[in-house]
Amino acid sequence: MGANWGVVLAAGSSTRMGTQKLLLPYREDTMIGNVVKQVLSSNVDHVMVVLGADHQEIRKALKGKPVEFCHNRDHTRGMLSSVMCGIRSLPEDANAALIFLGDQPEISPGVTNAVIEAYNEDIKGIVIPVHQHRRGHPLLVDLKYRKEIDRLDLEKGLRSLMHLFPEDVLEVDVEEPGILVDIDTRDDYSRALK
Repeated sequence: MGANWGVVLAAGSSTRMGTQKLLLPYREDTMIGNVVKQVLSSNVDHVMVVLGADHQEIRKALKGKPVEFCHNRDHTRGMLSSVMCGIRSLPEDANAALIFLGDQPEISPGVTNAVIEAYNEDIKGIVIPVHQHRRGHPLLVDLKYRKEIDRLDLEKGLRSLMHLFPEDVLEVDVEEPGILVDIDTRDDYSRALK
């Protein structure tokens, strides 16, 4: 049985925030440090962090954490380009990838474990946590879909994989609104700190 990898997307340039949001202080760490800490506390086997903008600073912020890095030189082409970079960097025997956003620091290890558990018990290849009928992260994708992901339209994003294989999607209900909350603006950040 191959390993499950957490792929943390940390390549964006935070234009709406006006500064690199992933390096902002968040609960005794930086925002990206906090996200990675939560992922490492879950049942994910390994973590790959996808870097792009401000890659040296973000790498420095994660110093000492047991993660691997890949550098997405195409990061200005959107989130799917980072997903592709992360998945291409995973070893051949990797089983599944769970996609985390670097600006979603409130996803608890419990949610991640529920997604992994559902994947292990069921025969579905795409598992998504849902809170009050809204789909959030982490999105788990079985790596039987490597080739399909590589062929997706960058404009349409990873969600288009679900439209291609709707019969292979499993939704997992979770109690945590954190799966829906990403921090894009100063207001989002102030709200999250409360």
